[in-house]
Amino acid sequence: MSSATKEIKTIGVLTSGGDAPGMNAAIRAVVRRALGKGLKVYGIYRGYDGLMEEDLKELSAQDVSDTIQKGGTVLYTARCAEMRTPEGQKRAAETCRKYGIEGLVVIGGDGSYRGAQVLAHQGINVVGIPGTIDLDISCTEYTIGFDTSVNTAMEAIDKVRDTSTSHERCSIIEVMGRNAGYLALWCGIANGAEDILLPENYDYDEQRIIDNIIDSRRRGKKHHIIINAEGVGHSASMARRIEAATGMETRATILGHMQRGGSPTAKDRVYASIMGCMAVDLLIAGKSERVVGYKNGKFQDFDIDEALAMVKGIDPYQYEIATAMSGGYSKTSGAKALNDETL
Repeated sequence: MSSATKEIKTIGVLTSGGDAPGMNAAIRAVVRRALGKGLKVYGIYRGYDGLMEEDLKELSAQDVSDTIQKGGTVLYTARCAEMRTPEGQKRAAETCRKYGIEGLVVIGGDGSYRGAQVLAHQGINVVGIPGTIDLDISCTEYTIGFDTSVNTAMEAIDKVRDTSTSHERCSIIEVMGRNAGYLALWCGIANGAEDILLPENYDYDEQRIIDNIIDSRRRGKKHHIIINAEGVGHSASMARRIEAATGMETRATILGHMQRGGSPTAKDRVYASIMGCMAVDLLIAGKSERVVGYKNGKFQDFDIDEALAMVKGIDPYQYEIATAMSGGYSKTSGAKALNDETL
């Protein structure tokens, strides 16, 4: 056992930002791994807000029993504007020192990582775990909750397609993703959508969608599915305009926060568990300012500053596949050209 290992006696764990299925599996893994290594663990409620308000509790193995299958987060979560202020950051660090928390595991997205980054600069060892349904953290190919969320959305879209087909309608189905279109992209492929609108590259040329619907009807297509990302939005008004232009009954369905809930898939349970254990192991090894990720088939850790500096866009090859499968509007909406590096 190294000297760094002996220094870590107490750690904390919190969830911050939007909830994601699988967060409880990560919390459970952090707690049980830490206890197994002889550490004391505090669960911090309601993210950074709870850290500032000293809303925390020492956790036992029993406290996280029967949680791995549950959606949401048993530690609750909140967005904390005060954590962006020097005063809030100071209070959060003071709470860690008051309770002897030498290491902190932060489960959340890049906004949560920025809070962790600040605490690290104030002397608190921190490790981040990617928990977000948006799959928008650049250093990792997997984020906790995405697999469950995309399957939840896929199943809902299948049901909407059934009724859309029966009534020979156009359906615009809005999935979550304010700044990231991976949920929309994957649902577009998985559900066989005719059009996929992503915040990264939608050019707001509705006439192309209208032309695509008209052309499809001429070829005998009796229904039409459009997957629309939250970041594009305006699904209801878009539906009215499309119906007026095409004469085809058009309905908008916004799936909303149902995509955040539900029992996590096996992948989200297993990957979250591995990431939770890895975060504890990193802290025990004396590491800080790290982010746990999954890349090239391996669980790895990355420098938090580098992780936050990375930019993640839609993979051009995946997008090209989506457009090739749909044969619709997306095909002419500016998909990036492929090159040898992409392939």
